Amino acid sequence: MTTPNSQLVPAQLKAEILSEALPYIQRFHGKTIVIKYGGNAMTDVRLQRAFAHDVVLLKLVGMNPVVVHGGGPQIGEALKRMGIKSEFIQGMRVTDEETMKVVEWVLGGEVQGDLVTLINSFGGQAVGLSGKDGSLIKARRLKLQDIQNPTKFYDVGQVGEIEEINPAVVRALQKDAFIPVISPIGLGEDELSYNINADVVAGKMAEVLKAEKLVMLTNTPGVLDKEGNLITGLTSAQIDRLFADGTISGGMYPKISSALQASKNGVKAVHIIDGRVDHCLLLEILTPQGVGTMIKAEEPSSL
Repeated sequence: MTTPNSQLVPAQLKAEILSEALPYIQRFHGKTIVIKYGGNAMTDVRLQRAFAHDVVLLKLVGMNPVVVHGGGPQIGEALKRMGIKSEFIQGMRVTDEETMKVVEWVLGGEVQGDLVTLINSFGGQAVGLSGKDGSLIKARRLKLQDIQNPTKFYDVGQVGEIEEINPAVVRALQKDAFIPVISPIGLGEDELSYNINADVVAGKMAEVLKAEKLVMLTNTPGVLDKEGNLITGLTSAQIDRLFADGTISGGMYPKISSALQASKNGVKAVHIIDGRVDHCLLLEILTPQGVGTMIKAEEPSSL
């Protein structure tokens, strides 16, 4: 099938572009790539379709994408319609029992269902999972520590932190050529559901699955300095300085923390990329053109 845009690209150029992707396909064939799906890519129909198309293509060329999705805007809109006020502390949504019911309905139903359907419409075989399925995510109530005052803690309700991930169900799906699509909801020993930050789930999932890459979509070009300029690469020491001077704060805090932790714990490459760019996944994974910030634990040693 051709589109107006595809007709503008000469066939020879298309062939050259596909040929240039070969080394990346070879390098990442059979590798797991965990993708945090969020931001504008979740709310713009054109970007939704581009994302689903990219995920299916990565699977068909031999990679193993695992999608962890957020749903902040959708949850916020649903709460607003129901007259429930949203409150955030250090990027975390305060989640009482009533809010948690909405979170589960939006994440495990609306958002996940739409994404699974869209991926499958492009020829993929996506399967939706909650962290409660197959004992995937064991959670406990989060004690949120104040960034500036380590002796102070916040009660954010049914917001959880990960106690353990059992990846058996994800690996079983991968072996059968399915694409897991995971909602960031865990189950506690108290049998309560816990809303877990999707960036945190994606980072820990990448660690446990020994992923080659963790790619996190966001609503900015990547990590920005105080002047608004893109920082293309960050190390642990640089991130500590950005935390200390307030450059990294709010919703970016858990994203960067999870990215850095994943990098320190064996994920070979962690990228925070601009989810507003068409086919940003393909640009990041199959071309030398980066579209965001790469996180690494330390500076590479010189040879």
